[in-house]
Amino acid sequence: MKVMELKVGTKNLHITERAEPGIDSPDDVKLRVLRVGICGTDREEASGGRAKPPEGSESLVIGHEMLGQVVAAGDAVERVRPGDYAVFTVRRGCGDCLPCEMERPDMCSTGNYRERGIWGLDGYHAEFVVDKESYIVKVPAEIGLHGVLCEPLSVVEKALDEALKIQVSRLPDAPSTPDWLFGKKCMVVGLGPIGLLGAIVLRLRGAEVYGLDIVSPDSLRPGWLGSIGGNYIDGNKIAPDQVDIKVGEMHMIVEAAGVASLDFNLMDALAPDGIMVLTGIPGDKRPFQFQGGEIATAMVLNNLALVGSVNASRDHFQLAVDDLEQAIRRWGLSTISSLITHSYTAEQAIDRLGKHPSDTIKEVVEWNTPEDAVNSGERDK
Repeated sequence: MKVMELKVGTKNLHITERAEPGIDSPDDVKLRVLRVGICGTDREEASGGRAKPPEGSESLVIGHEMLGQVVAAGDAVERVRPGDYAVFTVRRGCGDCLPCEMERPDMCSTGNYRERGIWGLDGYHAEFVVDKESYIVKVPAEIGLHGVLCEPLSVVEKALDEALKIQVSRLPDAPSTPDWLFGKKCMVVGLGPIGLLGAIVLRLRGAEVYGLDIVSPDSLRPGWLGSIGGNYIDGNKIAPDQVDIKVGEMHMIVEAAGVASLDFNLMDALAPDGIMVLTGIPGDKRPFQFQGGEIATAMVLNNLALVGSVNASRDHFQLAVDDLEQAIRRWGLSTISSLITHSYTAEQAIDRLGKHPSDTIKEVVEWNTPEDAVNSGERDK
């Protein structure tokens, strides 16, 4: 079968042949890969950045945002059957810490986890993949090929889940309402896929959503935000430390831009008792100056909270599936579909990974087309 393979630490990304995987255990599930999303992590890897191949290899099959269709399953598998759409999660636990034993490798305390397509395990840019049933989430047929959005959406789900749990645990009035977010002013920072998917989750929970970026108000991403009832803040006209004055204080900020200096400037935009959750990883490692004393004072006097969030558990993937289904019902399939702006063959993607045009939101690689009836009423033994 074909795979997209990277020689780790180089820009040598190419299509090659590998043996097709099979069912080896009763809890194995084999998927025909349909789509794999392209994200900043893939671009970093393809430019020679952070990545780790499987033990004993110099090369890594990249790709972690995937959607597949079940073609075979072991005898013990119950969650899916041949023909179902499904996604595999990304992170695999260390096997040594309590969070990983509790099936929460996203909170691994040793740092010895592995991640498919990123760190120590081959990923999903391949025609077929096999993994354990414990890592699979079924995607309803109504979502179909849009299920490729589940992985980035799961990152948002975890970030918001953590932020909400913190707020509910510390604010005395929070448990008095069915949904703390309802009617609250919230801001997503950076209108890439994570930011826009974050806007979906916030809108589904009744929040008044604002999106901050520096792109033209007439461009694609602000327009999409407006289509789901969000409001655009042009960062070229309103500085981050002026958001509270010109737009209003925010009860929650979801940072998805990966700009460290921006994170601290945005603290001024938080309302008393507000919370900021960071999901972006800064690409610029240069030092910068900020008013540490003022920020610390504001955090203490205003009861502000700041939390970082990465990766997601299987439960967060399930939340992503559920919210994606709700979003399609609320705003229509065409609106959600328009998040996927470009699709490529595997060969085309090799070149596209080095570019990031401004007219894109989510780019995907098409590996296979779905089959109405997978040749499989039989399961591999």
